[in-house]
Amino acid sequence: MTRRSSTWRRLGGWLYVLPALAVYLFIVLIPTVQSVWYSFWNWTGVGAATWAGLGNYVDFFTDPDLATALRHTLVFVVFYSILPIALGLVSAALVSRSRVAGAGVFRTVIFLPQVLTSVVIVVMWNELFSSNCLVNSTLRAVGLGALAQPWLGSFDWALPVLGLAGTWTTMGLCMLLFVSGVGNIPGELYDAARVDGAGAVREFFAVTLPGLVPQLAVALTLTVIGALRVFDLVWLTTHGGPGDSTLTPSILLYRTAFTNGEVGAGAAIGVCLAVVSILVAAGIVGITDRRSAS
Repeated sequence: MTRRSSTWRRLGGWLYVLPALAVYLFIVLIPTVQSVWYSFWNWTGVGAATWAGLGNYVDFFTDPDLATALRHTLVFVVFYSILPIALGLVSAALVSRSRVAGAGVFRTVIFLPQVLTSVVIVVMWNELFSSNCLVNSTLRAVGLGALAQPWLGSFDWALPVLGLAGTWTTMGLCMLLFVSGVGNIPGELYDAARVDGAGAVREFFAVTLPGLVPQLAVALTLTVIGALRVFDLVWLTTHGGPGDSTLTPSILLYRTAFTNGEVGAGAAIGVCLAVVSILVAAGIVGITDRRSAS
C-alpha cells in the first residue's frame, strides 16, 4: 500500500510538471529544431524549397556585411555591458561604504528604463536626438549651435547614440544586482578590512568585488547576450542606417529573412547567433565558477 501510494505521488508530481514541459516544447524546442532544419534549405517562405546543405552558413560567413556587423556588435558590448557594469559596481562600492539617504528612490529611478517597452524608449530617444531635439536646443541655447546635428542620421554619431540608449537601459539592472549582492556580503569582512587600514579602493577589490562574483556572472551574461542580439532599438530608430553605420547581426538576419525573402539564410544567421550566445554564457559561467572556487 505504501509503495503504491509513493508511485502515485511520483505520477502526481509529473502531472504538475507536464503543462510546463508542453509549453516549453511548443514555444522553444520545436521552433529551434525547425530553424535548424530550415537553415539547410533555400526557401522563400512559400513554395518549394531546395536543399542548400551548408551553403547558407558559407554565405553568411563570407558576407562582407558580417565584418561590419561584428564591429558594431563590439561597440554595443562596450555600451550595453562594460559601461553599465562599471557604473553598477561604482554604485555598489558607494553603498558598501555608507548609507545614502533616499537610496530606494534612486534605485527605482535608475531601474525604471529596464521595465519600459522598446517603443517608449525609441520615442524618448528620438525626442532627445532628432533634428529639432532637446539636445540640439540645449546646444543652441548655450552658444554651441555649431555642434547641433541630426544625431541619429549621422554616419559618425548614430551608433554611439544608440549605445548610450543601451547603457541607460541596462545600467539599472546591473546596479540592482550589485547593490543586492553587497547586502549579502558579511559586514564583518568590511570591518576587518577597515581595521587593517584598507581604503575605499583596497576595500572594493579585497571585499566587494570577490563577493559580487555570482552577480557579476549574471550581469555579464545578460548584458553581453543583449548586445549580441540587439535589434528592436536599432530597427525602430535607424533600420541599421544611415548606410550600414548601425548594422548588427540581428538586423542582417531580419533583412535576409523578411526583406530579401531568404528564410533559410535568415535561419542560418539565427542559429549562429544562438550558438554564439550559448558559448558566451557557458564561457562566462565557467570563468566565474573557477574564480569562485579559487
